[in-house]
Amino acid sequence: MASKYKVLIDTNIILDALQKRQPHYELSARVLANAENHTIEGFISAHSVTTLFYLITKDSSADLARGVLMQLLSFLQIASVSQETVERALNLPYRDFEDAVQIIAAMQSRADYLVTRNPQDYTPPIIPVLQ
Repeated sequence: MASKYKVLIDTNIILDALQKRQPHYELSARVLANAENHTIEGFISAHSVTTLFYLITKDSSADLARGVLMQLLSFLQIASVSQETVERALNLPYRDFEDAVQIIAAMQSRADYLVTRNPQDYTPPIIPVLQ
């Protein structure tokens, strides 16, 4: 059996799917569906989980946020963010530090790709970045 692609899914892709944000909803939902049906091996960085919890609770209850995150974690794996991750990210020339952490977490998880709505934020790319 062929191995599945490992894909780190950026926070904006998950938010687009959860909030049905147009014009990105369909493609973002498809990425999550591919992870849920195990067509790909989906990852989310540890710091994305806290970001999602915060953003969901701005408009909804903490209980709803917990439920959404538990559902996501039933088919997504956590890409760890360690001291090494942060130190390596600090050495990248990225304008947005969060993006630097994402790409290093993806690399350390041996992801084949990072999927984002903002590929221009990941220049230079360390691993292939897909939109």
